Amino acid sequence: MAVDVSTETVIRRPRRDVAAYAANPDNAPSWYVNIEAVQWKTAPPAGVGSQVAFVAHFLGRRLAYTYEIVEFAPGERLVMRTAEGPFPMETTYTWDATPEGHTRMVLRNRGTPAGFSTLAAPLMASAMRRANKKDLARLKALLEGPSEAAGT
Repeated sequence: MAVDVSTETVIRRPRRDVAAYAANPDNAPSWYVNIEAVQWKTAPPAGVGSQVAFVAHFLGRRLAYTYEIVEFAPGERLVMRTAEGPFPMETTYTWDATPEGHTRMVLRNRGTPAGFSTLAAPLMASAMRRANKKDLARLKALLEGPSEAAGT
């Protein structure tokens, strides 16, 4: 059974700022709850064909996997995919400007839990949704800062 989880938030910053920060793999440990380490396998900056290795913890397991960027439209869309590891995954970020000049960011993860029991897919989807909400909340807090978060 495949897992497909989509989460979104509005960040009170211009789309170009949010997209530039979120699309830079070096920033992932600062806003992803479960990511511990990032290592470029190809030279930065990010672009189609770039490969980046991640170490994460999810559902009590240590996961090491390499994403390849398969689509990148700076400021609009980023798609990363991996076919190896216990959980072949595709992660998509999209950024849209709101009428107020803020950014609506959507984080979508989908894949097939090959290294986990396929019966665990609903549990995994729920855990991923919770983690994604935390991730986007951290990203929002980081980018809005204390003065923006307070509405000033």
